[in-house]
Formats: sequence, structure tokens, C-alpha cells
Amino acid sequence: MTEQTLAEERRQRLAAAMREAGIGHLLLYGNAWQGDYLRYGADFGILEGHGIALVAADGATELYLDSAVEAERAELETPRVRVHFTADIARAVGARLDRVGHERLAAAPRRFLPRFLADPARSFALSDATGLLDTLLMQKSRSEVAAVRRAAQIADEAYVEFRKAVRPGRRQYEIVADIEAHLRHAGCPDNFMIIGSGGKDVLGMTPPSERRVALGDLVTTELTPAVDGYFAQICRTLVVGKASEAQRRAFGVFAEALEAGIAAVRPGARAGDVAKAENDVFRKHGLGEYTTSQWTRVRGHGMGLFVDSKPHILEDVNTVLQPGMTLIVHPNTYHPDAGYIVLGDAVLVTERGAEVLCRMPRQLFEVAA
Repeated sequence: MTEQTLAEERRQRLAAAMREAGIGHLLLYGNAWQGDYLRYGADFGILEGHGIALVAADGATELYLDSAVEAERAELETPRVRVHFTADIARAVGARLDRVGHERLAAAPRRFLPRFLADPARSFALSDATGLLDTLLMQKSRSEVAAVRRAAQIADEAYVEFRKAVRPGRRQYEIVADIEAHLRHAGCPDNFMIIGSGGKDVLGMTPPSERRVALGDLVTTELTPAVDGYFAQICRTLVVGKASEAQRRAFGVFAEALEAGIAAVRPGARAGDVAKAENDVFRKHGLGEYTTSQWTRVRGHGMGLFVDSKPHILEDVNTVLQPGMTLIVHPNTYHPDAGYIVLGDAVLVTERGAEVLCRMPRQLFEVAA
């Protein structure tokens, strides 16, 4: 299915959901970091500034942008959307809503809206439709799942190139540049990627730096390409040279935790159940401290039109897993004997449980020194 057809499918699903909820007009906010709500309704992947889409129940859409460059691009990429460029999108949208009438208005995510629009003094009231959009974003159609599948395949292929790119003396940014070149050549221009290299002094992953890879380093990456706007992620760790016994033992804990987490993915389970399954493995090995927020952010998360979407895989998240959800399960954290290790696979929630979309072996790879 083409990107344009996917966008039309999303428009139809959104219009049906709005009619069922009795929503006449819906505001969708997006910015350069998180644009999935905006993209779902307006089919525009925002790269800078702020944007608000006003979607009517009949599908008519207006897009307000505060960047002239983005507005010009939107005019070309979204011919079915009426584009407005204005430095103050909040007041422009407010003036438009003043003319809408007395029908029900809603916004998603409402908490991100400019204060001007959420102010009770306005002539209109905006109910919170974040949950409605979250459901659409999380529970994907077959065609959306197909896009995530293709992205997962590309992630596998890109990690093969990553292993070739890692050599002693190379800088982190040189390695990442090789992967970007590979993905561009494969027709995949959108990729979120972070990297880490070193030993027990490394506490996580970051955008690529000028640090040179050295013999004995653990080199980690979170590689996240997109197909037609839909992201899939793979997390793997390799060693430059021969892995030490301590590194192998540490990696074994992560492999066990990932297997436990994926086994917990099934319809009706909570996102928190998956996190607990992963964390219990660390607790069993006396490493429970490293499952806390001091050492790790999440144990996985949703994937789709955003690289880090709902549900977040944490023990206190009660989101119920449903068929059609796509997740990355990754028990990424610090290990006191080896340093920061990552291991994660993209999965699809099916009626029978988890279907693993990544095909890359779950092993501590070694690259020649």
C-alpha cells in the first residue's frame, strides 16, 4: 500500500471515530519531536516549529504552521489539506474556532495545546480526545502493520551494515554516517539512531560523537528506520574483538530478560506485565537496582508514526495489549560488570501472542579487531 493510500485509510478511520464520539471538529497538535497525532490527521510529518491541524468530521482538514519553510513544504506534500502560515498559530486557530458554532470540539493531545486555546475564557471548550487518538495510533490496521514489518526488515539489514562499519579507530559519527548512507540508498530517508561505545564508564546511548571505537569496547545502538512514516526498531550490542567472560555473562541476563518479556506479550496482558517479566529476571540475578529509573527509562514502548509511542513498557502502565499493536521490547540498562547493554526486538501483538518482527540473532556479536 502506498503512503497516500495509508493516509486516506487513516482519514477514514479518524472520521468514523469522530462521528462515533460525536466530535464535530478535532484539533491535533504536533512539533518537531513528536508529530504522530498531527500526522495521523493531516498526513504531514513536521520537521520544525509547531503545527495544529483542524479536522472536521467530514474529513476536511486545515493545517496551521508557524514555519514558512514547513508551510511551503506542506503545500506541496498535502494537496488535500488547506495550509495556513502564521507566526501565532494559537490565535489563528482560536479565531477559526470562534466561527465553528456550538458543535462538540476536542483536541489531542490536549495537554500540549498552547494555553491560549485551553483558556476557559475562550468562546469554545475543547474536550480531551487524546485517548481516542491513542487507540487509533496503537491498534493498527493490516496495512499499517505491513509498513512496520517492512521497516523491521530494513532495520535487520541496516544492523548487518552496522556490524561492518564498526572498526577500531573509527569515530561514532562515521559509523552512523555509513548507516544513513545505506538507508538512503535503500530508499529509506527517515531513521532515528543513537549509539554508545566504551566499557563500564558508559551509562547509555546518545547521538553520535567524535569518540573513536577501541579494542574491547561494547558498541550499542538503537536503530529505527521508517517506511511510509511507520517506525520499527532493533537494539543490539557488539564487542570489538573477543568478548570477555564478564561481558558474556552479563549479556546472558539481557537475553533471558528479553525472552521473558516477549513471552508476556499477549492480548489482555498489561504493558506493565511485560515490564515485570523483564525486571523479574534482573531481580533473580540480584540486579533489581538496575531496573529503576536511576538506570533505565523504559523496558520498551510502542512503535508506529512516532519512534517512542504508547504504550510505554513500565510496571505501572496498565494499558491492555490488543492485537494490532506493534512494540519494541528491550530490557536496556546498565550492568555493573560490563557497562550499558542493549537488546531488543520489534514485535506484533497477535491473537496468539507475540510475533517477533526482527530476524537478527540475539547474540553478543564480535567484530574483528
